[in-house]
Amino acid sequence: MSQQVAEHKSKKRKHAAAADSTVAEPSTKRSKKDKDAKRAAKEQTAKPSKGKSRATDDAFRVVRASLTVTVPPVFAADLRGGVEEMLDSMLMRYIPALQGVVLAHDRLQFLDKVATIKADCPFAICKVAFDATVWSPQVGMRLAGKINLCSPDHISLLVHRTFNVSIPRHHITTDEYEFEYGPAENDPEFGAQDTEQDPAPEGTEGHVEDGGRWVHKVTGTKLGDAEGYLEFTVIGLTIANQMLSLVGSIQPDPFSPAHVPTAPTTTATKAGQPASRPDTVMLSEKEVDALIEEVQDSEEEEDAFQHLGKLADQAEAEERRKLEAAEEAARKEKKRKRRESKAQDGAADGEEKKSKKKKKS
Repeated sequence: MSQQVAEHKSKKRKHAAAADSTVAEPSTKRSKKDKDAKRAAKEQTAKPSKGKSRATDDAFRVVRASLTVTVPPVFAADLRGGVEEMLDSMLMRYIPALQGVVLAHDRLQFLDKVATIKADCPFAICKVAFDATVWSPQVGMRLAGKINLCSPDHISLLVHRTFNVSIPRHHITTDEYEFEYGPAENDPEFGAQDTEQDPAPEGTEGHVEDGGRWVHKVTGTKLGDAEGYLEFTVIGLTIANQMLSLVGSIQPDPFSPAHVPTAPTTTATKAGQPASRPDTVMLSEKEVDALIEEVQDSEEEEDAFQHLGKLADQAEAEERRKLEAAEEAARKEKKRKRRESKAQDGAADGEEKKSKKKKKS
């Protein structure tokens, strides 16, 4: 019996050891995988891809950019601080070289060990590289924005609460949606409704914006989702004063030529063809007399204005004549005085000559 108990105990120990070994093996394998993943992550962070963008979102990307900066002499003791301040001035502006709006910069690196100063210019020239987080939407991209304003001509949206988007009327599906005007400010019914009951909260079906909204023709639901967000296709970019705004479309085929607005047609005549005349309209005698009176009244008004204009012209001409006459009289007076002075001078000279002759005699 003792031998059987000993053999049974030894078998239990062997099974326990085997079970421990089977449990311990997966843990070692997992640790190796974790180490390999950590090594790969370290290698990726240690060797960044130069000149390539790492897409973080459809419109957001991180670009490794290089730039030559002239640092003012006030930052001579802290070139890094001067460069960072100059990079801060690029934030929230559209930079054509980066093809987007710069949102942030990071990992500033000087490409040269020393800065250069040319001739007598005190500015330090530095070549730097940095990571720029750029918002760079492209034409044809699908984005979502929150409706900010609705009008019969367009819909205004905000993307990420910052960037403006405009959807013109010809890029709105007018066959499905129509514009519903909001209540006027001096509408007595609207004022009475406000005093009697509380208005519906914003975002609900009963809420009506002050300026109006676009609603479905059949169901009457507001354009966009419950929170006011609307998906659109980017069809154009507008850049003004280093600010970027988008032009969007919610048409199923936004780039179709059918959505391009046409200029108003004019009744231009073709070469060799007379212009089409409108159909003649018969007027009664009373209407003809009224038209004649209106024409006569307009002619009388025109004659009165013409008469006033003539009187003003005559008054100006009379003033000019008076000024010319006064100037002419002043000239004649000056000439007369000159002649009198010359005559007096000649008489005085004659008297002196006579006196000298008498003395000699």
